[in-house]
Parts: sequence; structure tokens; C-alpha cells
Amino acid sequence: MQKSPPKKLDLQQLYTWLLADGVVLKEEVKAHFAKAQGLLKNAPIRMDPLTAIAQCKLLSALPPNNLITLDWLSEWMAGQVKLKFVHIDPLKIDFTKVADVMSAAYAARFNILPIELTPTTLVIATADPFSTEWLPEIAKISRRDVTLVIANPLEIAQYIGQFFSLAKSIKDAKKSKGQDLALRNNFEQLVELGKSNKQFDANDQHVVNIVDWLWQYAFEQRASDIHLEPKRDFSVIRFRIDGVLHQVYQVPAVVMIAMTARIKLLGRMDVIEKRRPQDGRIKTRTIAGQEVELRLSTLPTAFGEKLVMRIFDPEVVVKTLPQLGFPLDDALRWDKLTSRPHGIILVTGPTGSGKTTTLYTTLKALATSEVNVCTVEDPIEMVEASFNQMQVQHGIDLNFSDGVRALMRQDPDIIMVGEIRDLATAEMAIQAALTGHLVLSTLHTNDAPSAVMRLLELGVPYYLLEATLIGIMAQRLVRTLCPSCKKPDGELADDIWASIGGEWNIPKPAQIYRPVGCQECRETGYRGRTGLYELLTITQPFSKLIKEETELHALRQQSISDGMKPLRAAGALKIIEGITTAEEVLKVTSALT
Repeated sequence: MQKSPPKKLDLQQLYTWLLADGVVLKEEVKAHFAKAQGLLKNAPIRMDPLTAIAQCKLLSALPPNNLITLDWLSEWMAGQVKLKFVHIDPLKIDFTKVADVMSAAYAARFNILPIELTPTTLVIATADPFSTEWLPEIAKISRRDVTLVIANPLEIAQYIGQFFSLAKSIKDAKKSKGQDLALRNNFEQLVELGKSNKQFDANDQHVVNIVDWLWQYAFEQRASDIHLEPKRDFSVIRFRIDGVLHQVYQVPAVVMIAMTARIKLLGRMDVIEKRRPQDGRIKTRTIAGQEVELRLSTLPTAFGEKLVMRIFDPEVVVKTLPQLGFPLDDALRWDKLTSRPHGIILVTGPTGSGKTTTLYTTLKALATSEVNVCTVEDPIEMVEASFNQMQVQHGIDLNFSDGVRALMRQDPDIIMVGEIRDLATAEMAIQAALTGHLVLSTLHTNDAPSAVMRLLELGVPYYLLEATLIGIMAQRLVRTLCPSCKKPDGELADDIWASIGGEWNIPKPAQIYRPVGCQECRETGYRGRTGLYELLTITQPFSKLIKEETELHALRQQSISDGMKPLRAAGALKIIEGITTAEEVLKVTSALT
């Protein structure tokens, strides 16, 4: 006679399975069981049996004898009961929909969490595959087929508290604001007769909760930017993580208006003004107590104000150059360049390539008590106490060139100009370098030699460039493979390697790695980014080529002869080290072909 399954997952069943699989030894199982049972009995609040086993901090009897974690136990148990195991990703769940399936109290009672809702299916995460007395009732109420999946019990409990609370805040905020606000001051004006024009309150507690939650999730997910984008019916929230935008949530348009107003208020921006772009900044703290700075930028669009928040991690500026991805020889050459008493050093690359991070890291290292470091920026990216920072103010005609002129009367040793955009700024930077200052600035060009051509195009006389320019660095950011899940992937195809490292006579790696995807990297296969750098040191032969009719090809050839490793070559070395993939290198250097 076949034994019926238990009505509830218990320790005895789990240890029977663990013993059968050889995870615990027969002679040790009694002591292990007693320890876990003691934890369950003495827990101040209800504890899941999986959690009790994990808290014993046991080592698996199976090689390589790893620690038995709650994640491992949950996934292993899913295999025992033939169900799918999932890591709950809060960015992939539309909590406003799933919270309609059941109440927070109901979900907490059974420790279950709806994680996906389609027209025909409802997916529910549980840590107890045998406790399913709720299943017929939920199937009947939702009118859908219910699919069970196994998840970490602590994750389920955590997100029950967060999702239902947040869904309630969004519903209450929408209710209190009134649907009539959704398209106010937008391109397509919606007029609904008979409805009052209520004003929204940016300090409404529901809105405060939503904004606080948004920031905390962005910090947890390592987002570098948060985009709030108004659309016709529902507004979209997107996070940029490791350089890639992910759509994470949709909220009612009326709630987005209130969220934007709340953030503008905190950033000391004009809440009423929605017709022109505005900038602001907010300093806040993570739950762990770490200070984080957010730079705000609004833009009027067809359906309302779009708001982008760039998140600046203060930890970035205390990193060393090798931690940013600099090869050791390039880091030494860069240090040598930046220790020069005067001259111009340029950092080039597209928006979002890490130029500001490189400059801040460099200036932070140079800003000792004996040195006066001054910057003129538009806007100030990160507030740093060791610099004297000035922001460009277009409203009062304080531009980059005026800023440099003012800084030169402040007895500076080092001047950082946020960006050289025009001839006037370039001439002031050159004037500062000629009068004995070290000037660092950024420029938008594809590679390092092109910076010379760009300055000549702006109208800078070649002899002034020859006299002041001492170094140029181009850079890109590539996503790095997740160290927790990357796998060997054989050899790289000859034609692909030829386009990356073959031209520079770099031997093809015998082994490359591919992205896989795990909880640590949110199933993307990549976690974090590193820099690719090409550092051009201005030598005498290179300097002689800077003429009115200079050819870019000649500049490139000379820079390579002088020891510059092009961006593709830098990418090839990162592939050999197993840090990134050929696809990533080709993607960020495609403009160089």
C-alpha cells in the first residue's frame, strides 16, 4: 500500500530525504535532528523546518562538503517533490496585480506568495508543497489554473510584507488623487466632464512610502539610474543595471505625477514648473547607513514630466585605478602623467563610459593638503569635500570658459573642467595650462587620437595643442561575467578573435568563459562593469604630427608605436583573463571599426 504524503512538511520527512541522498551521515543524523528540533521549539516566532535546518550551519557530507544554506535546501527540496525552484526577483513581479489575488493576512497565514498572473494561470511560491488546503479556494476565486513553485521561505515572508504594503500604497494614492489628474498638462489633454480638479499632495504618506521603496530597491539592485517615464495610461519605472535598462514596474499615471512631485520637492526643485527641464540633487542613506547621492533631471514630454535619477556611490571615488579596471602598466603611466606640474590631460568617450568616475578617482588621489584642486562642472556630479567645486550657471551667463577664468584667480594647482564643448572653453583650458596649471577635462570622441582632431575642428591653433597637450585617454565600460556562475566555453572562433586581438598580435585564449545566470546576477550572467582604457602619452614624435592638416591615421599609427594599447586590445586582455566576453567587447567598441 502506497504511503500517503504528509499534510505538512516536517523535520522528519526532510531528514529522511537528506539521509537517503547522503547529505547527512547515518551516525550524525540523530544529533542533527535534535539540534534542528530544538531551534523549532524555542523560536520566538513560527519557524519553517527548512530554516531550522539551515540555522544549524551544517556541512554537507557530499563533496565538496559545502555549507547547507537555506537556498540550497529549498532548491534541493524542490527536486524531491518534482516542482520548479525559483528565486523571487522583485523587479519581475507586477505586485499590483498579484496582490489582488489574496489578502496580506491570507498570504502570511500559509506563507505563500503569488508571483505571476496570466489570463489562464496563477503561479504561487510556497516553501511547503504538502500544505495546500488553500489551493482549491484560490483556484476558484482567481478562476485560473494554479501552478506551485518552491522558493526560499524567508524570501516569501520578506516579500509578502513588502509587496502587499506597496500595492496598498499605490491603490490608496491613486484613489486619493483622482483619475482626472493623470493627463494634466500633457500633450494629449484629456477632458472629463463632471469631475473635480483635486490637487495632489507630494507629502501624502502613501506617496512617501512608494518613493522610499523605489530608492531602496534601486540601491539593492545596484542600479546606476532610475527612469520615471509617463505614458498615456500607465507610467513606467526602469532601472539601468550594469549599463542595461530594465523595465521593472508600471504604476498608474496619477501615482507617477505624485511620485515626481515628491522627488522634486526633496530635490529643492520648482514643483509647479513642468514646462522646462530642471536639475536637482538629493542625498540619502541606504538601510545599511551608507550615504548615497542622487542627481535629478526632469524633461517635459508628450505625456508629462520624465524624471531621471542618477545614483552616485561615494565608494567609487575611494577605489584605486586597478580596481576600476586599469592594467598595472597603464595605471603607472597615468599616475606619471597626472603628477606633471602643468599641461592638459583629456579623458574621452561617449556618455556613460565612466569618464567622470576616472576623473574623480584621479582628483581624489591628487587632492592632498598641499594642493588646491578646483573644478567647474555642469552639473556637479558628486559633492566631494577635498575639491573646490563650482557649477556652471547658464541663467547668469556663467559658462565653462568664465568658470575657468574665475578659477585661475583662485590660486589653483589643478583645474578640472567638466567638458570642453566649444572654442572659448578650450582656449581658457589652454591658457590655464600655459600659465602653469594641470588641467583635466573630458571630450566626446571615439578614441584617444581623435581628440586632437576634435580640438583642431573647434578652432584651437595646432601650436598651442603641441605646447600644452600631455596625455589623452579613451575609455569604455564592459559588463563583467558573474564570478558565481560563469562557465568555461571552449575556444573563440578565429574570425571573431581576428577582429578583437588578432590585429595586435595578442595570442588567442585557449579557454574563454560564457555567461550563465544565477541569483547573484539576476539571471543575466553579468555582475558589475569594468573599464577598457587606451592611454595615449604625447611623445615628441607624436607632437610633431600635430599640424593644421594632420591626418588621423598618422596619429593612430604613431600612438600605437609609442606604446598605446587600443580599446579592442584592452578588451582582448579582459577576455583572456576571463573577466568579460567577446560579445561585450565588440558591442562597446563597435564605433571603432
